[in-house]
Amino acid sequence: MINWVYVVVLFILGFITYRRKALDIFGSVVMVIMGIVIIFSAGANWLVLIVLFLILSLLATRYSKKYKRSLGEYEGRRTSKNVISNGVVACFMAAFGGYYLPFVGGFIGAIATATADTLASEIGVLHQPRLITTFQKVDPGTDGAVSVLGTVVGMVGAAIIGIAAYFLGIVPHPISAIVVSVISGTVGCFMDSILGAVLERRDLITNEHVNLIATIVGAIVGILLI
Repeated sequence: MINWVYVVVLFILGFITYRRKALDIFGSVVMVIMGIVIIFSAGANWLVLIVLFLILSLLATRYSKKYKRSLGEYEGRRTSKNVISNGVVACFMAAFGGYYLPFVGGFIGAIATATADTLASEIGVLHQPRLITTFQKVDPGTDGAVSVLGTVVGMVGAAIIGIAAYFLGIVPHPISAIVVSVISGTVGCFMDSILGAVLERRDLITNEHVNLIATIVGAIVGILLI
């Protein structure tokens, strides 16, 4: 009965994200479907971690909105492709995390990567970025660009995911939760930048492919560290 209450809350959240123009209709539907899978396979606490990622992402996206618009870097409403590329790995890990401990680390790693990458991209655009492969100065929003501000904010975001995972009872030890989330989130975030610089800039893969591969890497690191 309690799980169905969470499902209702999830539908309400999906409606709100659509009305607030954070996600398009298909993005909201995919988010709800993934949330239902997580609720009935791993539990509502795991879903809360996804919601926390969503909230942090929305806040980071709206931060300095006017300045980002002037740069042409304000992403605005996201689509189902964004939701899937950032969340499908975490959803898969959650589906099996209740049965196999390593997948708990994979879930944390995937969420931490998505969080770190989003915050690093949205906040880092406000600081002078450099291409990760050459460290040459590039324009804000360049694929594969990194900045000190973005890196620090990304690591903080990953740490928040780890702290939340501990308080939600997903990871029993606080130090372990933070270590797993920060390391896997940072590695995944840098992998995102490397893929962006080497492949996305040459139009060999899309941003959604980059996000998906980065979260897979973050999940693998999380599995190895847990």
